[in-house]
Formats: sequence, structure tokens, C-alpha cells
Amino acid sequence: MTGPVDTGPPGTGPLDTEPLGTGPAGTGPVRPVPPGTGPVETGPAPAALKLEVRHYDDPLVQDLVAQVQAEYMERYGGQDRAVVDPAEFAAPHGLFLVGWLDGAAVACGGWRVHDEPVGGVSAVEIKRMYVAASARRRGLARLLLAELERTAAAAGHGYVVLNTGEGQPEAIGLYRACGYRDIPPFGYYRDARGARFFGRPLV
Repeated sequence: MTGPVDTGPPGTGPLDTEPLGTGPAGTGPVRPVPPGTGPVETGPAPAALKLEVRHYDDPLVQDLVAQVQAEYMERYGGQDRAVVDPAEFAAPHGLFLVGWLDGAAVACGGWRVHDEPVGGVSAVEIKRMYVAASARRRGLARLLLAELERTAAAAGHGYVVLNTGEGQPEAIGLYRACGYRDIPPFGYYRDARGARFFGRPLV
């Protein structure tokens, strides 16, 4: 499932060659995402966000994933049990991003190649999309989602899918506002009550 959002191992991912900035001490290069990038939402202008490619099994990523799971416990009474292999988020099969704001890691999300093509084109699945509670309502989820879509398209994929749940109405609202539509169930939660499945073309 994708995690709460703010409307409401080896290898790095396929980022383009746009110049990267310098992240907080001890981190790798980051790609600045300027305010106003991606779909516009009402409310405060989107904050400046820096996105950095990290391995899924990186301790920082695992800390953010633990935060995602903790929120699932609050909203659903249990953690996400879908199997996630760190290698699925390593190039060329996937990508995982950490978002930095004011020197703190406050967001994460990744994509991995989906099991089956959709409409005859290669598809990816977005996983572990999350914005920390302290950084929500600032447009970060839209920026993160737009970058995940951009990198997936740059890697040659033509469709994106994801699943969330009715316990996350903010996420559902975000995805619908960004052009996602209901699609047939898939994966671990295909038969789960309250599970919601969305997708959209990347081209």
C-alpha cells in the first residue's frame, strides 16, 4: 500500500542528467524540486523539496518505512504485509527516493516494475509513499509523486499503478486530483475489504 500523504540494495535509480545539488552532511547528491512543480493544490504554496536516491535497505529508508507502518497500525490496526524485496527498488527494476526539507528526511516513496504490462505497455507500481505528519499540508506529496512518475517514464515505462485503502481518504483525494482512476484489483490486497486500486498512463 502507499502510505499517508500530505493532502491529507545495490544500484541507484534512473534519474536524468540534470545537475544535482548537495544534500545534508553524509548524504548523496540530491535533485532540487522547485516550488510549483507538479499539480497545483489549494492552500500554501508547495515547499522546496530535495529528493535523493537511496537503497531500500538503507537505515534511513527503513526508519521512514517504520513510520509508514506505525501509521498503518493507527489507521488499520495492522502493518502492511505485502512482500517487498529491496532489490525491486534498485536499477534497472526500480527506484526509491527520500525527500529532504530543511535538513530533515520527511518523505519517501518508490516504484518497482509491475508484474504485468497494462494495456500493452510496461507498468510500475508505486510503494511506500509517505510524508511525515510534521511536513504535511505543504504540497510535498504532489512533488514526490510527480518525480516518481517522471523517473518511471524516463526509464521507459508507460503506466503506473498503486493501491491504498479507505482509511486514507487524503491519499485517495490526492491520487484522483492527479489523474488516477480506479483499476481492477491486483497483488496481495486484491481481495481485501476497503482496498482501493488506482492507475494512470505516464504518456
